[in-house]
Amino acid sequence: MDTTTLVVGAVVLVVLLLGVWSLTRKRQSQDLQKRFGPEYEHTVDTYGDKNRAESELAARAKRVEKLDIRPLTPEETRSFSGQWNETQKRFVDAPEQALGDAARLVKEVMTARGYPMGNFEQRAADISVDHPEVVSNYRAARDIELARKEGHASTEDMRQAMVHYRALFNELLGTVPEKEMAK
Repeated sequence: MDTTTLVVGAVVLVVLLLGVWSLTRKRQSQDLQKRFGPEYEHTVDTYGDKNRAESELAARAKRVEKLDIRPLTPEETRSFSGQWNETQKRFVDAPEQALGDAARLVKEVMTARGYPMGNFEQRAADISVDHPEVVSNYRAARDIELARKEGHASTEDMRQAMVHYRALFNELLGTVPEKEMAK
């Protein structure tokens, strides 16, 4: 073989490898977008860089795969559902207390399911792997909860936080209320 043939062969090989690598990266991006839904865009916006965001999402998925996340037993589901119903009833007379109770109850369900109770950002990241459609609700509810603690949340804000917590709560329980099923 002459040198020209070797160089042309090497160039063709490099072009093929780059093509395969590019297709693989594109497929990985599509898989992450599909798996994480709206959380994918949130993470890209947060990191300001698609590659860093995708690395973060892949790391989250790998971390959560190592956790022992389990479904709730029927008894746990009934118990937590009953507690949630009582919390919602208290909202009319004591919205601040009910909102604090809702936040606590969501954490209890997460713990029962096997999610570690690190800082909020870690909890939200962990939840985003299995529940990407409602993690934004978790963030929004927490923001309102923090505003409430500082005395900056109206009753309507707190009601909205309860709606956000309820969406995550129902997702974690694996239940959809009958009213929502009818929609």
